[in-house]
Amino acid sequence: MASDAMDIDGSSPEALRAFYNRLYPFPSIYKWLNQNDQAPSRLFTHREFAFTLPGDIYLRYQSFKDEKEFKAQVLRHVPTRFEIGPQYTFRPRDKKTAKPGTFNPLARELVFDIDMTDYDPIRTCCTDAGICKRCWGFIAAAVHVLEDSIRDQYGYEHLLWVYSGRRGIHLWISDWGAMELSDELRKAIVGWLTVVLPGKDSGKKVNVRSHSKSLPPSIGAVIGHLAEVFDELILETQDVFASTEGYEALLALIPDAALVHTLRSKWVADPSRPSTDKWQDLRQLVKNHKQKALLKSAMEDIVLQYTYPRLDAEVSKHRNHLLKAPFCVHPKTNRICVPVDPKTVDDFDPDEVPTVGQLLLELNNAGKDSAAEDEWKKTSLAPYVEMLEAHTAAIIESKRAIKQEKNGMSW
Repeated sequence: MASDAMDIDGSSPEALRAFYNRLYPFPSIYKWLNQNDQAPSRLFTHREFAFTLPGDIYLRYQSFKDEKEFKAQVLRHVPTRFEIGPQYTFRPRDKKTAKPGTFNPLARELVFDIDMTDYDPIRTCCTDAGICKRCWGFIAAAVHVLEDSIRDQYGYEHLLWVYSGRRGIHLWISDWGAMELSDELRKAIVGWLTVVLPGKDSGKKVNVRSHSKSLPPSIGAVIGHLAEVFDELILETQDVFASTEGYEALLALIPDAALVHTLRSKWVADPSRPSTDKWQDLRQLVKNHKQKALLKSAMEDIVLQYTYPRLDAEVSKHRNHLLKAPFCVHPKTNRICVPVDPKTVDDFDPDEVPTVGQLLLELNNAGKDSAAEDEWKKTSLAPYVEMLEAHTAAIIESKRAIKQEKNGMSW
């Protein structure tokens, strides 16, 4: 089947049209954005969509009156991808008729973007757009940390993780408290969650300690888990400190010149020494060092620098930022942007995500005995759509419960 799927050019207009017409879960996306399964609300009708067409033509401020018009316009344009923005004061397609200063974003999901290229300075298996099961460990670690931190610190419940289709993952938070956040509050949240400063240059990127030199409670709560990730991912899977460049980057983070000299001499004399042994060398020297407390803090900061989530802050700061819609097709890989279960994110393999060609082949092999609106159930897309539908059902139930409580009907 794999070879047959490769024969189908998933990026061709014909394949994309077939995918949108028969497999794209428009009803599920509509209910998710509308936050109910009834008549269209302003959360949908006043929502901006942007289409990217062949030739890098970009159509912004698209909006639709209902799910049917949404699908009809996608089939009309056959975009290579489309993005979702905020709900505005007016329908985005009517933007030109709005009085100056009155067309403003009102609500949109709080979103985060984690891109594997931000880990290029420390991963050893792939670079640039490449991604494999080994370096997916960086993404998995980020998902675990953010999933727990956001739920514990902010109380948000409706978190949807979506694989970007190539080298990263997106997070959509649909709690109403997140939807209505101002740009200033979004910036504040991003600032609070940013531990590793951006940039591809080497050197210390972590500076989160208070005057007492202790870690903030929110970071102290995850340092134990990240230490385990560090041992498995950084020292073993990636063997980050094996090369001269790798261990020199580590030595630059140790605030004791004499200790650095001792370690460098030992490692230069034994070029094949693996990262696990080099980290153990450091631990042994720190154990009886007169500045033990300072160096232990430095080692915790090193763990954070190599394992804590690296956020693309600009994606999260502004309500009017557009983000690629779930279940779109990535134009470079032809893979679908599918939801990811944070409970099993460690087992997720980007190479196993279905492509357009694979799905169309599965559909053809399934025959024509399925209803047009749920043909995805006959393909490997099914568990991913079901994940979105379960997420949406939880949002709708939560809103219903809040409404009942406000009306004095909760029991």
